[in-house]
Amino acid sequence: MRTITLDILNDKALNLLKDLELLKVIRLRKESDTPNISNTDLISKYKGAMQKQPISDVDDQLNSIRNEWE
Repeated sequence: MRTITLDILNDKALNLLKDLELLKVIRLRKESDTPNISNTDLISKYKGAMQKQPISDVDDQLNSIRNEWE
């Protein structure tokens, strides 16, 4: 099952989608079912999640991770 978002440009399209739902081909959801996360919400969610580290430490960690795959 895949989820896609559509922009309905004409009411006839909405009626067609409702017919497809009746045939149990698709399922329609209300807009409130899909999360709408703004950039400010994401910033507040992840703010402070990472601590500042010197660049050399980050480079060492990246090299270590890369070497694990080889």
